[in-house]
This record gives sequence, structure tokens and C-alpha cells, in this order.
Amino acid sequence: VVLMLAMAYYAVSLWQVWSTGRADQVREVDAIVVLGAAQYDGRPSPQLAARLDHAVDLWDDGVAPLVVVTGGKQPGDRFTEASTSAQYLIDRGVPVPMIVLEDAGSTTYESLDRARALLDDSVDTVLVVTDPYHALRSRLTADEVGFTAFSSPTPDSVVGGRNELRRELAEAAGVAVGRIIGFE
Repeated sequence: VVLMLAMAYYAVSLWQVWSTGRADQVREVDAIVVLGAAQYDGRPSPQLAARLDHAVDLWDDGVAPLVVVTGGKQPGDRFTEASTSAQYLIDRGVPVPMIVLEDAGSTTYESLDRARALLDDSVDTVLVVTDPYHALRSRLTADEVGFTAFSSPTPDSVVGGRNELRRELAEAAGVAVGRIIGFE
């Protein structure tokens, strides 16, 4: 019975990961938060570029007055994910004063927790931009660190096919466990 309940709980979590990745909760918020991904010597990876392109579209639509970019750097990197993301946004017309850099986080939790600490109390609602497979855990993590969070998965994710399925399976496990013990 316990095994069957655990399997059912995981199946529900998997369905929620899948369905959240296909639902856009776009609305006016206090800030758009773009979660980091790999960068290559100051150039965003295709995965990060897709997230940033989506954020530019949201910015252009007037969804929020601020864009928060997140992510530190790997050993040996010259640039952080956040600084690479900020330059990408600037090159596409987002004004420098409207970009907030969280440039030390190395996990989703760290990045969102540090972003919460960087922003004043007037920033409550955020729209988290990430890949579809990552949308639910990211939104729940943002809620956990003190935001009222919504998700807007990038429609042009480069993660697809078997790779997406593998990541959705892993995210479902992370969501299932995170709901019990927290996302930190």
C-alpha cells in the first residue's frame, strides 16, 4: 500500500511538472526572473538564449518594470551567467537600470533566495522564466523564498525529446521530495 501511494504521488508530481511546463501564467508582475543556464565565454548557450529571448518578449509586452538575471560562474569561467544574460538583454533594448544581477547562485534555490535578498519589499510578484521541464520546481522554490511566483516557460526550449522526458522525470522526483522537505 505504501509503495502504491508513493508511486501515485510521484505520478501526480510528474503530471504537474508536465502540465506546468505547457501552461503560461503570464501576467503583470513586479519583476521577471530569468533563471541562468550555461554561458560560453560571455555568450549565452542556446538554452539560456531561448530563456532570454522569451524575457525580452515579456519585457516588450510590459509585463514588468524589472528583469532579474541569475547565475554565477563555473570554475575557470571569466563571466557569470548573470552578466552574460544582462549584456544579452542590453543588446536587445532592455535599459541597464531595469536589470538586476544575481551573480552568485549555483542552484535554483540559491539564485532565487539571493534574488529575494537583492530586491526590496516592493517586489512581491515575479514571473519565473525557465525551460518547461523546470517551471514547476522553480515556481515552488520562488514561493518558498518569499515571492508570489508565476511561471512562464520558454516556448522555444532547446531541450526536447528523450532529454526533456529524462529531465521531467528527475524534476518530478525533485518536486515530490521538495514538497515534503523543502526545496533548499
